[in-house]
Amino acid sequence: MRCLAHSIWSSQLMMSGGFQHAREDGQGLQPSALGDLPLPTAAVLPDYGDEGLYGFAAGLRTWLHDLRAGWRHGGVESGASSTVVVIVIDGLGDGFLNTVGAGSTLLAYRRGSMSSVFPSTTASALTTLLTGVAPAVHGLNGWFIHDRRFGGVIAPLPLLHRGGPEISAFRLLPRLCPVAPMWHHACRPVNLVSPAEIAYSRFSLHHGRGAHIEPYDGIEDFGQRIIDMVDALASSGGLVHAYYPGFDALSHLHGCRSAHVQACFWRLDALFASLLDRLSGRGVHLVVTADHGFIDAPAAGRVDIAPGSESAAMLAAPLFGERRLAFCKVREGAGDEFEAWAGTALAGKAVAIRAHDCLAAGLLGPGEAHSRLLERVGTHVLLMEPGCTIVDQVEGETPYALIGVHGGLTVDEMRVPRIVTCT
Repeated sequence: MRCLAHSIWSSQLMMSGGFQHAREDGQGLQPSALGDLPLPTAAVLPDYGDEGLYGFAAGLRTWLHDLRAGWRHGGVESGASSTVVVIVIDGLGDGFLNTVGAGSTLLAYRRGSMSSVFPSTTASALTTLLTGVAPAVHGLNGWFIHDRRFGGVIAPLPLLHRGGPEISAFRLLPRLCPVAPMWHHACRPVNLVSPAEIAYSRFSLHHGRGAHIEPYDGIEDFGQRIIDMVDALASSGGLVHAYYPGFDALSHLHGCRSAHVQACFWRLDALFASLLDRLSGRGVHLVVTADHGFIDAPAAGRVDIAPGSESAAMLAAPLFGERRLAFCKVREGAGDEFEAWAGTALAGKAVAIRAHDCLAAGLLGPGEAHSRLLERVGTHVLLMEPGCTIVDQVEGETPYALIGVHGGLTVDEMRVPRIVTCT
């Protein structure tokens, strides 16, 4: 939006089974921790044990930093000097793969599914895949976050103020995202294959420390760059981490099962089949997953908070997080009024919980919390019901509509595939 290097992040900005609670060590789950916390219909909440996206990423981080370690999710045995390719297809939900993807090569190598993190969105889940830590620790709990040091509500991936200019501040990224990427000081070499438009953005450079960044342009070049980076690791082994955001962008614009999205999926499936053929006999561990899935949200399910309205007057800041899961900073003294409003005006469209209950339930995951986490969750959280969204308006921000959305707690948003093979 402001420059070419941010075009993919900015395009997203312009479009943008039972609860299991993590113990502090992240190795098990305690259903009792939820208590009486209200949830939307059929909510699927994150698994912060070994079977969720968090465990997937934490295991990869361990493998990168310990030459004696294996990585179960990728089928890598302990101590092996393996080459691993991890392809992250932004927005590819497990439900989509099992239905629209019937008969695909990707589905043939599916080994199960994993839960995304909370909320089920790129800023939160992709950062977990880059760092190996939960959103509570890396602190990016939505496409928009609240951090008054940098002007209030901001979008941390394109580094923009909501409705305003780019963010400029002293040591911005180390203060905003203090957790090091998992390849920083890793024992194994890492090559990152990233879209040319964002490969050298400030966010990407910060989270690319310790790795070689290889930009690509288009889906054919994407496949070739993966092969090139595997070739570069032929003598040493290591990781190729490849990110493809086009599926997500099309899902936002056209709907999550539109003809555009289906055509994109089959191009990606053909790419995967080609990689299997070109890497055959080389013993490369090929792993495909996603950060979140998608649903479509009809206009009838959209809640608009109009400027100057009674509901807007209760807020001390614009909404942050996602339109499917909004964090709210309610004005001091207006908490009871806000909860009463949510219980009536949002009945059947959203469930309101207090932010401290969200944190106490462990919804953002285990680990030492980010120093600004309390500010970034606000005072209340609106968990939207299936098919519903909530939108407010900020001066200088162009209103926009989305067909496909994510960030909520439906099974289609929360479950992502784990596709694994060894060539």
